[in-house]
Amino acid sequence: MNIKKHIAILISFLVLSITGVQAADVTQGKNANGVILNGYDAVAYFTQSKPVEGSANYTAVHNNAIYQFSSAKNRDAFNENPSKYEPQFGGFCAYGTALGKKFEVNGKAFEVVGGKLYVNKDENVYDTWVKEKSSNIEKAHQQWPEIKHIAASKL
Repeated sequence: MNIKKHIAILISFLVLSITGVQAADVTQGKNANGVILNGYDAVAYFTQSKPVEGSANYTAVHNNAIYQFSSAKNRDAFNENPSKYEPQFGGFCAYGTALGKKFEVNGKAFEVVGGKLYVNKDENVYDTWVKEKSSNIEKAHQQWPEIKHIAASKL
């Protein structure tokens, strides 16, 4: 990892610390470093229709999570309207949410439906989720209020 990446990550952690973010936040599907979507660019899902790895050089903090982007342009678009690009269910697996669970995602399995980003644990889970996509989205939206504030390990 180069020095620029280390500095960018350190700055992101400092921003999280200053805003009072606590490690116990269970509403966002973040990795151990506080990064959501496994570091993939949230805007690219919409603009390029594919998973694009983000960079620690282009970050934003939203809802206690660090988002990484592939460009300053995407970061700026996100900052202008984060609710347009943020994933549903705090970035946890959409299929898992439909089942009342919280699964981390690999960032590669996704779909934009009705202008909303849904991510899944991996491509195999996505293949199952998409077979009954509408039903699974409806179930997940019903489950999310019940599980949102519960740690994944307790579900």
